Amino acid sequence: MRQAKSALLGIVMALVAIALFIYLRKEPSRKNPTASPVSTVTEPVAGPPATTTTPPTPTVKQSAPVPTVYATTRVAGPRETARPVYPLQFTNIPPDRVLDNMRIVFHEYASMFGGNPVGTNPEITSSLNGNNPKQVNFINPEAGMRIDAQGEMIDPWGTPFFFHQLSGRVMEIHSAGPDRVMWSDDDLVIK
Repeated sequence: MRQAKSALLGIVMALVAIALFIYLRKEPSRKNPTASPVSTVTEPVAGPPATTTTPPTPTVKQSAPVPTVYATTRVAGPRETARPVYPLQFTNIPPDRVLDNMRIVFHEYASMFGGNPVGTNPEITSSLNGNNPKQVNFINPEAGMRIDAQGEMIDPWGTPFFFHQLSGRVMEIHSAGPDRVMWSDDDLVIK
């Protein structure tokens, strides 16, 4: 009798786990499909009207369509000005979270192999994507990590990351930021 109760309890727990999995998997579909993309409102600045151009969209290996999210940055100063709004083209995850996910991937790789992958962006991407001694794939598209047609890991705006090896176990990850120009004021950097 006790074994029957134990087996019944196990079956009930398994059914609850399956129901929870199905519920959580369907949760993103509850979002309002008619909601407009997120954007930040900025105050008008005196001067000629601003014009914005949309940068070209590079070819990217992507498993599923990703909704467009808009991000802006502001420049602090005597007169606050707004920079152009560039869409996050390859993920709906906040850019700082994508960089943090990248940092975690490098820590995991270094823990498994005793050091970071080395080389250029395509070589490092290849190592993280399974071309390593244990054939482990560290790149997770659901964490905002994307690879372009040239085999380079790209930031949420489609610009290849710049990887700078600081030591055997510490990698600096550099994103060009929303203006898609490397080494400008809006770049994002994490170690």
